[in-house]
Amino acid sequence: MKLNKFLSRLSSIFTLRSPLVSATARIPSSDLRLYRYFRATSGVGDDSEMKELTDYLNNLKNYEKSGVPKGAGTDSEEGFDLGRMTSFVFLSVHIAGTKGKGSTAAFLSNILRAEGYSVGCYTSPHIQTIRERISVGRSGEPVSVKALNSLFQRIKKVLDQAVQYESGHLSHFEVFTAIAFRLFAQEKVDIAVIEAGLGGARDATNVISSSDLAVSIITTVGAEHLDALGGSLESIAIAKSGIIKHGRPVRWFFLNIRAEYVVLGGPFLPHIERILRDKASSLSSIVLSACDPGNKSAIRGLSKLYGKPCQSCDIVIQIEKDMQQFIELFDVRLSMLGSHQLQNAATATCASLCLRDQGEDLVFLYSFCWKVSDGSIRFGLEHTCLLGRSQFLTSEEAEALGLHGATILLDGAHTKESARALADTIEMTFPKARLVLVVAMASDKDHSGFARELLSTRKLEAVFLTEVDIAGDKSRMTFASVLKDCWIQASKEVGVDIVDDGVQDFRSSLDDQSVHSVDKPESKTILATESSLKISMRVGNQILRARMGDQPGIIVVTGSLHIVSSVLRSIQQ
Repeated sequence: MKLNKFLSRLSSIFTLRSPLVSATARIPSSDLRLYRYFRATSGVGDDSEMKELTDYLNNLKNYEKSGVPKGAGTDSEEGFDLGRMTSFVFLSVHIAGTKGKGSTAAFLSNILRAEGYSVGCYTSPHIQTIRERISVGRSGEPVSVKALNSLFQRIKKVLDQAVQYESGHLSHFEVFTAIAFRLFAQEKVDIAVIEAGLGGARDATNVISSSDLAVSIITTVGAEHLDALGGSLESIAIAKSGIIKHGRPVRWFFLNIRAEYVVLGGPFLPHIERILRDKASSLSSIVLSACDPGNKSAIRGLSKLYGKPCQSCDIVIQIEKDMQQFIELFDVRLSMLGSHQLQNAATATCASLCLRDQGEDLVFLYSFCWKVSDGSIRFGLEHTCLLGRSQFLTSEEAEALGLHGATILLDGAHTKESARALADTIEMTFPKARLVLVVAMASDKDHSGFARELLSTRKLEAVFLTEVDIAGDKSRMTFASVLKDCWIQASKEVGVDIVDDGVQDFRSSLDDQSVHSVDKPESKTILATESSLKISMRVGNQILRARMGDQPGIIVVTGSLHIVSSVLRSIQQ
C-alpha cells in the first residue's frame, strides 16, 4: 500500500465551502499576543505529554538529524518518492526558498488571521517544541498537546499499516506533514499557508493540486543543500520552481479567470529569476515580484516596541503588469528586524494582494466573501514575531542565564547570506556596539563563508566556537575544533587579527590583572573553543565587561536554530 492510499484513508475531504459569518475578527492585542505566543512555545512538559507521538516519529527516518541524501530534492530518479504522498483538497499558499520561508509564512498567516480567517500554518523546523510547526485557527498559537495526541491516537493504526507496507521508507517529515494536513481538514481551516521543507519539486508538501493552489511563493535562491538539490544554483532554482502549478481556469459567468499566481521575493540573480519566470510562463501562471521597480520598501528608522527594538518601514507596492494592484503602507513598525525581514514583509504583502485580486474567483469556489484589507495587512505585519529571528532577550531572561545586565541577541543564521543579513541588522540597531559571538553549526553548512561575513564586521571582541546537538542528535554536529580551523583561515582571508586563545587562558588573565589593565577594544579578536554553551556566554560577557566597561556590547548567539533552542531551554531550566 503506497502512502497515497494511506493518506486517502487518513483525510476526509477539506470542506472549505461553509460561509464566514464575519471577516472582521481581530487577533489579540500586540502585547497579549506576544506573551501568549512565547508562553505557548515554551515546550515545557511537551516531551512527557507527547511521549508516544514523539517516540513514534523518532523511530522514523529523520533527515534533519542524518542529513539529506544527495539528489533527494531533485526531480530525478534520486528524488524523494511523491507517490507516498497525495493531494488534500484545500485552498493553500505554498512557500519555497532558501531563506525567508518561515518569516514570510508567519507574516502572511497573521495578515489572514487579522482579516478574520481561520488559518492553518505549517512550517519547519521547530525551536522548542514540535508543536510550533503547526498552528490552526485565528490565534496563531502552536497546536495544543491535546489536539495532537487526540489525532495521533485516532490514526495510529493507519500509520502503523503505512510504515509496514512502505518497509520503513516513510520519513519523520512525511508522516508529520500528513498529520498537519489531516488536522487542517479536521479543523476546517479557511486557508492553509504551507512552507516546503526541502527544495520544492520532490518535497513532501508538494502534493497540492493546481485547482487548490491560490499562490506559490519563492522567497530566495541560495547555495544551501547543494548536494541534495543538484549541485548548482540553477538546479536549486529548478527544484524550487517545482511548487509552481498550472494556472487554474475558472468559469465565472462568461469570463475565464486564471487564478494562480507566483510571487517572487528576491532579489535574484538575473538568470535565476529567468528560470523561475520561464517555469511560471510555461504553466500559464502570473508572476509578481516584490523587487519590481514600482515596489518601494524602505526602513525609515528605529524605535522601541514593548522595550525591544523595532524598525519603522514604508511598504509601497505598485503592480501594473498582468494585474492592477496598489498599496501604500507608511510607518509600519516591524518587530522582525533587518532589510531581509522588510523584504519578507513585502513578499507577504504581494501575496496578500494576489489573494485579494482573486476575491470574486474565491467567492465562486469557496462560498464566502473573500477579502484582505489594507488594515489587516498592516496589522498582520506589525504583530509578527518568531523565536530565534533577531530575538533580543529580556533582562529577566538574561538574568536566568546568569548574565545580569547583558544584551543578548539570538539569531538562527546559518548561511553566508543570513550571516551578512545578521551583521547588517546589528550595524543598523547598535552601530557602536562591540560583539562577542557564540557559534555552533551543523556539519553541512558553509562554515568558512559564514565566518568571513561575520569577521568582516570588524567589531568582534571574541568568538566562542561551541557544540550543540542538531535535531536532538550528534550526527550532524560540527566539532568546535573543526569550526576553529575554518575561522582561522577565514580571518586570514579578510585580514582580521585573532588570538587563538583558550577559555581558561583568558579567565586566568582576568584573575591576574585588574579589569582596567585587560586588553582595550582595539586589541585582537579572541578565538576560543568551548564545549559548554553556558561557559561560552558567561566568559564572553566577562570579556565585554573587561574590555568595554560601560560601552555597549552584545552577545550574539548564532549559527543554527538549534543553538538558539539550547539557550531558550537553559532559560526555562
